[in-house]
Amino acid sequence: MRSKRLKGHKIKIGLSMESWRIYFLALLVFLSAAVIFFRLYSLQVAAYDVYRAIAQNQHYIFQELNPERGEVYLKDGDNTYPLAINRDLKMAYAVPKEIENREDAVIKISSILELEENLVRKKLADPEDMFEVLKHKLTDEEVSKIKDLEISGIHLMSETFRYYPAEELAAQIIGFVGSNGKEYKGRYGLEAYWEKELRGTPGDLSQERDAGGRWISITDREFNPARNGIDLILTIDRIVQYETEKILKETVEKHGADSGTILVMEPKTGKILAAANYPSFDPNEYSKCEDMSLFMNPSVSEAYECGSVFKAITMAIGIDGGKVEPDSVYYDSGSVQEAGYTIKNSDEKAYGEQTMTQVLERSLNTGAIYVEKLTGNKKFADYVKRFGFGEKTGIELPGESRGNINNLKALKRDIQFFTAAFGQGITVTPLQLINSYSVIANGGKLMKPQLIEKKIYPDGRVEEINPQEIRRVIKKETAEKLSQMLLSVVENGHGKKAGVSGYLVGGKTGTAQVAKAGEKGYEEGIAIGSFAGFAPIEDPQFTVLVKIYNPKDVQWAESTAAPAFSRVMKFLLEYYKISPTEECEL
Repeated sequence: MRSKRLKGHKIKIGLSMESWRIYFLALLVFLSAAVIFFRLYSLQVAAYDVYRAIAQNQHYIFQELNPERGEVYLKDGDNTYPLAINRDLKMAYAVPKEIENREDAVIKISSILELEENLVRKKLADPEDMFEVLKHKLTDEEVSKIKDLEISGIHLMSETFRYYPAEELAAQIIGFVGSNGKEYKGRYGLEAYWEKELRGTPGDLSQERDAGGRWISITDREFNPARNGIDLILTIDRIVQYETEKILKETVEKHGADSGTILVMEPKTGKILAAANYPSFDPNEYSKCEDMSLFMNPSVSEAYECGSVFKAITMAIGIDGGKVEPDSVYYDSGSVQEAGYTIKNSDEKAYGEQTMTQVLERSLNTGAIYVEKLTGNKKFADYVKRFGFGEKTGIELPGESRGNINNLKALKRDIQFFTAAFGQGITVTPLQLINSYSVIANGGKLMKPQLIEKKIYPDGRVEEINPQEIRRVIKKETAEKLSQMLLSVVENGHGKKAGVSGYLVGGKTGTAQVAKAGEKGYEEGIAIGSFAGFAPIEDPQFTVLVKIYNPKDVQWAESTAAPAFSRVMKFLLEYYKISPTEECEL
């Protein structure tokens, strides 16, 4: 009985081994089928588009069609002047495989193209090489000499490049087209802001080909045309921009200043006629510019504490709120005590009884504080926002700053409102500042700053850009009263050097300290001079802002920014043939 049980046991073990082999074989067949299925899925489903494209490339010719980039123009009287256009230039390239006498080619090519001999020698070294770029953007003289060489293996090819005929003129407005490492695209300025519209939309062309790679004319051709970019006509006037840049450069150099900005605006429309910054750069040679900060446009991106030029805004708030009139009187003791601080007038003098007009004429800090106190912190902060400070204007340029009026959020901190009343502790951009003065010149209405006059589409359609009113900020009567006060500043106060003989001009100076970066307090011996104003008073046609950063020979804006303002305004009034005001004798 025992032996039978053992025998039976052996039979049972044998059957288990046989079953295991069957299961293993089945698993192997299943895995093989899964691998085959996965591979078929990968080829026929997941990678369908890839392999379809490979197959089509064997039978089809595909060509991408590049659109033509839109061009940008300045106004030039009744005509236009090209600011950014497309230009075909020649590139020199070599096919080393075709060159017979390499050393002779190296010597001649390096001499003509002004290249290092070793660089050219390295490019021509491989006898099997089919293509080597020698130099882009050849001059007409270089092209002529290359053609005269008649060296086999040295060729010319046309390339399209962005070209800026005006060179440094309005450079920080237009920006440039440059490489980001992968592709050429608009960088900085209008080129970047309007990249999508200027670039256009690529197209493509495909058709069957024969074994030799030739078109098969009887087959269908798929054609999606490229759509060229739009052209832009700016509100900037070429002559005004040129003259403004010239005056700015001369002013900065005369006073040994670090930099400067001048803006010219039509107050009734918000159109910008000039936006000059110095120093600048040549967008044709942007790669040679060592200071990349020059690519930015400080008139929209660089906020600063503008100083006493802001007092006109404070006075407008006080008058519009019914708290003061131009002839309202207060007593100037020369200083104000608040929260442990003593705030003095800039000249550290006390003038006794003064009218609000005299506050602007003599630029009294205590007078600005007096108006702010009567107005109240909340109402003052609301008006500042209504003037457009603390928010972007929406100008068609990248990198616009909002400025910083956060100090006006703490309504119980009077000291911050007192300093804001005369332009300290808050920051504004030059564009915001000129726009606020245009509110006064435009009867109390805030306009959106406008840089684009027209868009011209590839089909010839022209879109006119209409001026846009944002809101009414102050009453018309307030604007008229303040205009007369600003006229008095130019005739009787610190703004005398801003006057233009034969015309009634209004404006205000501002000399501000420069806050330390990341620290409390102000830089020693560094100041920013500003002057903002408009003319003629009876019917303002132009608003002008001048900002001069860190002049070395004089401190006050009345000696730097005000004279530059006068020169710019005089040019504008004469250039646009604005009739003089006979009763004005300056």
